Amino acid sequence: MRTMKLGTSTLEVPVLAVGCMRINSLSKTEAERFVQTSLEAGANFFDHADIYGGGKCEEIFADAIHMNDDIREKIILQSKCGIRQGQFDFSKEHILDSVDKILQRLRTDYLDILLLHRPDALVEPEEVAEAFDKLESSGKVRHFGVSNQNPLQIQLLKKVVKQPIVANQLQLSITNANMISNGINVNMVNDSAINRDGSILDFCRLHDITIQPWSPFQYGFFEGVFLGSDKFPELNAQIDEVAAKYGVSNTTIAIAWLLRHPANMQPVTGTTSVDRILDCIKASEIRLTREEWYAIYRSAGNILP
Repeated sequence: MRTMKLGTSTLEVPVLAVGCMRINSLSKTEAERFVQTSLEAGANFFDHADIYGGGKCEEIFADAIHMNDDIREKIILQSKCGIRQGQFDFSKEHILDSVDKILQRLRTDYLDILLLHRPDALVEPEEVAEAFDKLESSGKVRHFGVSNQNPLQIQLLKKVVKQPIVANQLQLSITNANMISNGINVNMVNDSAINRDGSILDFCRLHDITIQPWSPFQYGFFEGVFLGSDKFPELNAQIDEVAAKYGVSNTTIAIAWLLRHPANMQPVTGTTSVDRILDCIKASEIRLTREEWYAIYRSAGNILP
């Protein structure tokens, strides 16, 4: 699989991250097959969070991959912390405790990347900085990032956090593309011009922060998958046309659309299907033309001024 640098780090990663949020829906045999298939295809970057399955997803993954020192050297592990029942918590104590539990569940001594999971309204950047310093100096975490944060929230952290923010995990798909649309519809009086994220796309490009799109096949907030949906007939017809041209599935084209953007994004898959993860991986071999990218964009109802 094609690789890329993650943010400003020297870490070479696949252009696709394998999301493990739903791995707890698989049997032991199915989980082993899914993980092994991903590895054999070059998708060795696995994305976790301490809340996925209440922690069970990390445990299931460690079992499925038969975690040991040899295996650990061949994979890249990312996890997230900061979400608690009914609240967010970026306190030093919670971050440190969360990482220790994540490492225990994953049966490893370190994470390649730790992300802060969504913004905490009560964040005290100094506590985050202390937690990151301790995690880095102890070798428990090598790189750091955030999720769903806007430019000023990242800058607030960077006021005292010395480690580079290498990634920002953000919701983005063909049908949830406001971070792209508001940049196209600048100075226009329409809904697409509404800037809901502080121009986070441009901010991440300016500061070499890798955007990791999550829910790349979803519309709304987990309302459903747009592929094959009768709610998006024009979009599906356009994707199917492009897919037929390249001899691939509609899944491949949906990921290729994200990879075509020059921001050098790393989409996070959510599938637990072996066939679909292989279709996602194929997207790294396809570069859509400008005409194909815009045709798909417009067919989802996104407008050009």
